[in-house]
Amino acid sequence: MTTPLRLGTRGSALAMAQSGQIAEALTAATGRPVELVEVVTAGDRSSAPVHRLGVGVFVSALRDALTARTIDFAVHSYKDLPTAAAAGLHIAAVPARQDPRDALIARGGRTLAELPPGATIGTGALRRIAQLHALGLQLEVTPIRGNVDTRLGRVLGPEADLDAVVLARAGLARLGRADVITETLDPMLMLPAPAQGALAVECRIDDQDLVELLAVLDHAPSHTAVTAERALLATLEAGCSAPVAAYAELAEGEDGDEIYLRGAVISPDGTRDLRLSRTGTPADAAEIGKALAAELLELGADSILGHEGHTGPGTQQFGSTE
Repeated sequence: MTTPLRLGTRGSALAMAQSGQIAEALTAATGRPVELVEVVTAGDRSSAPVHRLGVGVFVSALRDALTARTIDFAVHSYKDLPTAAAAGLHIAAVPARQDPRDALIARGGRTLAELPPGATIGTGALRRIAQLHALGLQLEVTPIRGNVDTRLGRVLGPEADLDAVVLARAGLARLGRADVITETLDPMLMLPAPAQGALAVECRIDDQDLVELLAVLDHAPSHTAVTAERALLATLEAGCSAPVAAYAELAEGEDGDEIYLRGAVISPDGTRDLRLSRTGTPADAAEIGKALAAELLELGADSILGHEGHTGPGTQQFGSTE
């Protein structure tokens, strides 16, 4: 049992950091050594806008490596995963989730409300772009690509050309860069992507010993929240790239633990913004997500989704945590 387990990971600083943290946690819990194996994905090789790259662009190469048995397990940013299950693979654990909220990094330490009309703000996620437009702050929103340092350099570097950027708080925290955040955005203003801040630890379903070993990393409350959010996403999904947001929280209710799920579908230009919430028991997390999606569809979410065109199931893409 001293043979190191091979953990597949993207090569970005963020991916290496979060994979390294999972490797350390698994070794600490089980004594089993882990080595990182870098896998280059199609998303890493492309400079196209994230929402135009297609589904699974940051995970398909990792899953191919799992299937080919060149790695034993992989760590994904959960929001990068397609909603459709991958044949022969299994999500063995969802570790404790980082803060799923979005974060603003602005020149002069400004908050979102302090940015003047016409200020330029960059982000790589269509969901964020749509919600920024919906706020009606008269900001100039610019799609951007690149790793965390590249994006921060657009605001904080010597050649800064933007007034602010929006990134996932979780990625900044995992890189030890939370100090640059000027405002953590309230979900009432900027609802996160489904599963933002969560990691998915995936292995082959036929490797039962590893399935059981990796289960030690699972954090039940995080797993439950992500289950609700992803169920909403899967039910809404119509093969388009329209922005969908979801955020589930667990809290103690009068009759035990409750799950509170908020969901939204926003048109890319921000002119249509449907938001609803629903509560229930953690055991019904998936059903809560499906029911909330059905309510959104009844309010016309399908017409917003339809504006982007139908390209088949399982193709919604939210972009890398970076």
